[in-house]
Amino acid sequence: MVTPGSHCRKQASVEEVAFATLHCLRDSVPRQVPGIVFLSGGQTEAEATARLNAICQLSSGPWKLSFAFGRALKESALRIWEGLQSNVPEAQRVLLHRAWCNSLAQGGQYNPEMEHTSIQAREAVALCA
Repeated sequence: MVTPGSHCRKQASVEEVAFATLHCLRDSVPRQVPGIVFLSGGQTEAEATARLNAICQLSSGPWKLSFAFGRALKESALRIWEGLQSNVPEAQRVLLHRAWCNSLAQGGQYNPEMEHTSIQAREAVALCA
């Protein structure tokens, strides 16, 4: 993704990141490339998800777009888990929620309000399928 540096005084909007990223991809990635996966390093989970969503909404280009699902998928779950068995259920709930948000973003159907939506595990599994 084309993003401003973390110390840049003027941070780009979600739409500006999407536009700049797609402009760069269209100018430099051959149409024969089947897919592009983004790294989310340096972004919060919500920022990365919102930016992927905007890119997917604006994209008319031939590639399948997604994350390399590192930090933007598991950071919160790992922080909650802390290697403790007692934290597993909450870590799983958070991981499932993030997977749900990212799945919707990949299809351009994510809304930031979803960050505050509580979903049941069976509903999330059905939505991600």
